[in-house]
Amino acid sequence: MENGDKKSIDLFGIKPFADSLKIGTQALVDGASAFLGRICLPAAEEFGLTLKDKIHNYREVNKVMMLQKAKQKLNKFSSEEGKQANPRLVGAILNHGSWVNNKEIQDMWAGLLASACTEDGQDDSNLIFINILSQITRLQASVLNYACENVEKKLSEAGFIASKNALIIKLQDLMKIADCDNFHRLDRELDHLRSLGLIGYAMHSGGFSQYNTDADITPTGFAIQMYVRCQGYIGSPDEYFGIKKDKLSEES
Repeated sequence: MENGDKKSIDLFGIKPFADSLKIGTQALVDGASAFLGRICLPAAEEFGLTLKDKIHNYREVNKVMMLQKAKQKLNKFSSEEGKQANPRLVGAILNHGSWVNNKEIQDMWAGLLASACTEDGQDDSNLIFINILSQITRLQASVLNYACENVEKKLSEAGFIASKNALIIKLQDLMKIADCDNFHRLDRELDHLRSLGLIGYAMHSGGFSQYNTDADITPTGFAIQMYVRCQGYIGSPDEYFGIKKDKLSEES
């Protein structure tokens, strides 16, 4: 009977699958912990054991996923070999990003972590983007990423990245991009993006005007730079997009 009881525990043959899933999950956690240890030992000492001990905790699962994405992004543009990240930035990114399971925003946090990795580990320039990203909603992230990917870009006469033309879209298109049909919420969300200095083609523009429902979602130069960093790229935005100065700009 005792042997029969043992056999009856796994009537549907699930245990081998569950065991393999556990092994796969642990491998994922170990990989994330190892990556964290390579880029920032202080953060690994602070968060590494937590990752291993609490793999089913909501925040720890999000940390593991974010670290895996950051590793992929870093190796896409460079290599993790010999790279370090400022502990202040790593701690802030893990703290903020671990509360997020939305794929789009989680990818942005992962990109900021990847682009924080440098040869000397002293670069803290992503701190300004961390503060901005921590204030952005899922809806705003969708709009901002769409805007940065679809607007035509240029370099100013001084060499700064900027939107070449205004990016104006219809309300129906905005609703699809944001996955939201609440007009008043969309208005608030765009107002907030404008207040953060992320959208607007000209001074005091961005969002809806009071005369129609067309929306100005033109990303500012600051927004485009943030987008590039959130892709995991630490170089200049013009290099990322392959933009060159116009001859007229160079001659003037």
